[in-house]
Amino acid sequence: MVKRTVTLLALLWLVLASAVQADELRVEPDRTRLYEGEVLTLTVKGRMKIDINLGNLFDFNLSDLPSPDIEKVEPDFEILARNQRYSIQTINGDMVGEITWTYQLAPTRTGTLTIPPLTFKGTTSKAIDIEVVPGAPADQGARPRDSFIELSADKAEVYVQEQLVLTVKLFFTGNLIRGELSEPEHPDAVVEALGKQREYTRYRDGIRYRVVERRYAVFPQKPGELELPPIRFEGQARTPEGALRFLRDSEEFFPIPVKPVPDSFSGDTWLPARNLTLEESGLPATPQVHAGDNLTRTLVLRADGLPAETLPPLPDQVPPGLRAYPDQPERDTEVGQDGLQGRLRQTIALVPVQAGDMTLPEIRIPWWDTDTDSEKVAVLDARTLSVIGSASSPEPAPATPQASPPKPEPAAEPATGPAVTDAPGADRNPWFWVSLILAAGWGLSVAGWWWQRGRGAPAESRGERDADGSERARYDQLILAARAASPDTPRLLLRWMRARYPGQRFRTVDDVAAFLGDHSLAAELARLEQARFGAQPDGHAYDHRALLAALERARRQRPAPTNGNDTALPPLYPDNLSP
Repeated sequence: MVKRTVTLLALLWLVLASAVQADELRVEPDRTRLYEGEVLTLTVKGRMKIDINLGNLFDFNLSDLPSPDIEKVEPDFEILARNQRYSIQTINGDMVGEITWTYQLAPTRTGTLTIPPLTFKGTTSKAIDIEVVPGAPADQGARPRDSFIELSADKAEVYVQEQLVLTVKLFFTGNLIRGELSEPEHPDAVVEALGKQREYTRYRDGIRYRVVERRYAVFPQKPGELELPPIRFEGQARTPEGALRFLRDSEEFFPIPVKPVPDSFSGDTWLPARNLTLEESGLPATPQVHAGDNLTRTLVLRADGLPAETLPPLPDQVPPGLRAYPDQPERDTEVGQDGLQGRLRQTIALVPVQAGDMTLPEIRIPWWDTDTDSEKVAVLDARTLSVIGSASSPEPAPATPQASPPKPEPAAEPATGPAVTDAPGADRNPWFWVSLILAAGWGLSVAGWWWQRGRGAPAESRGERDADGSERARYDQLILAARAASPDTPRLLLRWMRARYPGQRFRTVDDVAAFLGDHSLAAELARLEQARFGAQPDGHAYDHRALLAALERARRQRPAPTNGNDTALPPLYPDNLSP
């Protein structure tokens, strides 16, 4: 009787064991105590019955099997990598699949961390406590490190908005398969990468390391202490023996004191830089210029250690009698290994319109020298231009015929022929008659040319040419209309272009834009019309600077020389001479 009872208990135990083997979950860490920066290997094994028959034999896929809810370990652990393998065996006539998952876990903090119970196919594992100790193992110095990070800065303290160059170096051994190196970031700082990363090799403690170096320009935006989050690295490398090794390291940057703007700084714009220069070019070396000359003044402001967006606009004051047409400022930032260099370039077209001495005022840009910790001022000295009359025309007479009454003519006998009275002795000089005949022929040619032009030109254009034959005067009227956002601007543009290019027939603004190859001119005139007929019909809402710049570009463009088939005569005074 006792023997029969023992046999029944043994059979019952086998049945229960097979049931456990069919659905179970085991969680095994490789250790329960580790240092920060080390990686924990967690092995999870599960079993489940598998139903394989002739119907699903060819459709069965082991990768479709369920997996434990490993995401429960977050946020105490970061899952660096995961792997799984399968095996199938027969237990009591049933197909049982054994699945092994291997996870590489990195603790996110020190202290006692818990791997919570994991579930799989209705079974649940037990919770496991893991102790994470700060620091490094005692024997760390005896063996080489697989990877480590070095951080350095070019300054121990900075002013607000001053450039701080941060260097991040990652040292590692082996062949890196993958890796992620975090970048510095802070809500109260602007961070700019300084070019591409550098890669080279270095020896430390007799060990050859591969190095990845990155440099950043950091601009704190608030005074106080700048505390950047730790720089972290996670990756995988293969040893010379072919083994796969997980690399993980972090390094924390020391706090940087950030000083406020000094009270002694006198400028309106705070400019902390290693160097700042203000340069001028374009104006003639001699102070003498002529009224109507087209002058170009270029100002360039450079700052070492500042991006271009932080540079203030340059003043554009000019004295009366000098018209200024500034272009849009150009800003660009040059990126180098030592930091940023910002550049602001301002080009201004200047046209003197009256004679006399005109002084361009001095320009002063206060800035803070971060090397000497003192204020300095970039100065562009005042410059005086002596404007005289036009170089291509004689000085105007002190009195015009309209301003003074005509002088009485002395009594004289009526002249019967101007050729005889104006050229006494002409009958004795045959060259006089030759010159007279040539002059008459030239006059007939000019008259024929004007008559031919007049046939094809619109009546309005002929009337305008008769009213005012000066191309420059028409241009000045056009500029005044553009600055005032006048509705006559398109008409004055056509009027000026017909005078500047006599052989062309401009009927619309689009004709002018197509001829000049500058469609921005037509676009700006369209914006002027929209501003006139919009919410503010007086045109004051329109910004005329872009239109003035387009007109200045058109003014600088020289008329193309006529080809052999053009019947128009060349102008008596080429356009490259100042009228």
